[in-house]
Amino acid sequence: MSIRDWPAAERPREKLLERGANSLSDAELLAIFLRTGVAGMSAVDLARHLLTQFGSLRALFEADQCAFARELGLGPAKFAQLQAVLEMARRHLAERLSRDSVLDTPQLVRDYLKALLRHEQHEVFGCLFLDAKHRVVIFEALFHGSIDSASVYPREVVKRALANNAAAVILCHNHPSGVAEPSQADRVLTRRLKEALTLIDVRVLDHIIVGEGEPLSMVEYGWL
Repeated sequence: MSIRDWPAAERPREKLLERGANSLSDAELLAIFLRTGVAGMSAVDLARHLLTQFGSLRALFEADQCAFARELGLGPAKFAQLQAVLEMARRHLAERLSRDSVLDTPQLVRDYLKALLRHEQHEVFGCLFLDAKHRVVIFEALFHGSIDSASVYPREVVKRALANNAAAVILCHNHPSGVAEPSQADRVLTRRLKEALTLIDVRVLDHIIVGEGEPLSMVEYGWL
């Protein structure tokens, strides 16, 4: 049966317009993105098939172009479309951060950093540089690879803080393993960076670690 033959309240697009996007399942949201199905499958059936093949919506979003385009109903055009949607979402969060006070919206900071870093296959260390009113000046990804106290150089972080005229920073990095709890090396690195930035009167407000689920705040756990 075609989706057009379903009751209006059960069609993903109509359901979204009536009840809001958060009322839809992953398969229904993906079906709206796909727009059409394939022979023998409605868009919702195809979406369910793809979620089974990839394992989750996140795994589908993070698949590379070759893996994505191999699947039924997908291809380079759909891959480009998906990447554009994801980038628009990241830029939307970035624009909200530029308008809002970071201290008033800690969840927005977590959401933004999660959108930026959770899909990375290798560790990335970055900084949100803030002005004296704790508004975001800029985010910069500063180091890539295995992040520890030996591979993140405090002098480079200090140099970027001065270049951006920052009054405070929020440190962040991701754990591709998915476990957000900080390692001993993470704690040593945080302490070294805090000491270095204190010398130029730049406060370290937090160190956010992005893994699976909700990002971890070292301040909330009393580790900073």
